[in-house]
Amino acid sequence: MTPEVAVDLFREALWLTSMIVATIVVPSLLVGLLVAMFQAATQINEQTLSFLPRLMVIFLTLIITGPWLVRELMDYTRTLIMNIPSLIG
Repeated sequence: MTPEVAVDLFREALWLTSMIVATIVVPSLLVGLLVAMFQAATQINEQTLSFLPRLMVIFLTLIITGPWLVRELMDYTRTLIMNIPSLIG
């Protein structure tokens, strides 16, 4: 395996990881921002107020995008396993 192939595999793995994390984290960040703006406008300083909406958005995001995320991860894993003979020799 050449260094270029190793770097390419590592780049693909990092891209897939960042895509999976961003798919889950970005909606949570947006809801957290909206709740924070609501708390600032109403001066409600309850720490647990932002937890439940973000948790619900994460669950909803995983329900909606879960099959796609698993399919992407399985495609990457399948491609990696199928290419093992060509990567070794």
